[in-house]
Amino acid sequence: MTRISLLPKDDSTNGWSALLPPRQPRPSLSKDITADVVVIGAGYAGLGAARRLAELRPHAKIVVFDAQQLGEGASGRNSGFAIDLPHNVGSSLEELAKGRAYLRLARAGIASLRDCVQRHGIACDWSEDGKYHTASSERGAEQILRPTVEELKRLGEPYEWLDTGETARRLGTRHFAASVYTPGTVLLNPAALNRGLGDTLPENVALYENCPVLEADFGPTITLRTAHGSVRAPKAILAVNGLAMRFGFWRGRLLNFAAHASLTRRLTPAEQAAFGNIAPWGSTPANAFAGITMRYTNDHRILIRQNIHFCPGLRQSDERRLKIRAEHQRLFDERFPMLRGVTMEHTWTGYICLSRNGAPGFGQVAPNVWSAVCQNAVGVAKGTISGRLAAAMALGEDDPLISDMIGLGTPSPVPPRPFLDIGVRARFAYEIFNNRHEA
Repeated sequence: MTRISLLPKDDSTNGWSALLPPRQPRPSLSKDITADVVVIGAGYAGLGAARRLAELRPHAKIVVFDAQQLGEGASGRNSGFAIDLPHNVGSSLEELAKGRAYLRLARAGIASLRDCVQRHGIACDWSEDGKYHTASSERGAEQILRPTVEELKRLGEPYEWLDTGETARRLGTRHFAASVYTPGTVLLNPAALNRGLGDTLPENVALYENCPVLEADFGPTITLRTAHGSVRAPKAILAVNGLAMRFGFWRGRLLNFAAHASLTRRLTPAEQAAFGNIAPWGSTPANAFAGITMRYTNDHRILIRQNIHFCPGLRQSDERRLKIRAEHQRLFDERFPMLRGVTMEHTWTGYICLSRNGAPGFGQVAPNVWSAVCQNAVGVAKGTISGRLAAAMALGEDDPLISDMIGLGTPSPVPPRPFLDIGVRARFAYEIFNNRHEA
């Protein structure tokens, strides 16, 4: 029996969920039960897996555990992009080399989400607005945006190359040297989407919230113990991202990072006019470690996501968030001088899982356990399709996209701690220094 020694402990300041009406979470497990398949984690991968299991086996009993409540974990704390194309996070262009596979997988994930949103009327601010991939410097444009454009040409994908002036006209800031607009990304409120997906699960899926798994036995019959109950099942799907190592899988292969975001108060009509009365948009930076992810939302707020750092303990202090909020305010004021006086209303932390080589933690990891973890910071679309494909594998069902997912490889090993900490922080410092022109 493996004892889970580290549990999620997020702050209570998630700006996305703060915009939503109150919701009563599902009760925790309070007795001993059995199931046909158990899913650990109710993020995009876990809920994607549960829904697909129910579609393929409508009479099976599916159980889902989440340590927190819907919308409050990592899936509800991202920037709200469902990205349909290969996407670089740091300076690596590794994803571009496997562009067609990433494209097929991401679009299948988005199609599944779109179907759920439309079928169940999930109010999550789903907006098919596309995205802008931005470079703050000419160097960033040449080193990142130009190769991205070449890959888009190879894939036959539509795009627009925008210079400083056109980028400024669309985004309301002259900070960027250039940008590439692509139309397929969906913008959304991630907490609302996560809530809606969990609240509309099929009838044969039982979801238990605020119910962390405390002990796990992945023997011939899987046994999971919670604070007040247990479940026994012949199969399990693990969808807990970087916490998978605590369950005994992908040890020494996953890297946990903290990412911080802030959301402004709503702009007044006068401020919207000063901003240019422009349409909502989302932008991702040429380098996510040095640059800034931003959004202008449908309800006239601006999101700033910046400051990503190695965080193996998955804990951040309120004091640190206050300092980061001040930094986000400074960056906002620099980019939008016409909006001086607009303040940050919410600042929060979310945790992302990366692998050294950018590969997902996907596939069968034990005789009766499958995993869908490590989405490398692009989890809305990737997590959804990863979970759905893990479900198909667990049931022995074929899906042509499984070969695409397997073809992405598996996370490569990393050094043990404390050498890992030294190496990651050194690499991170180099990444920021080498891409300081993108800050």
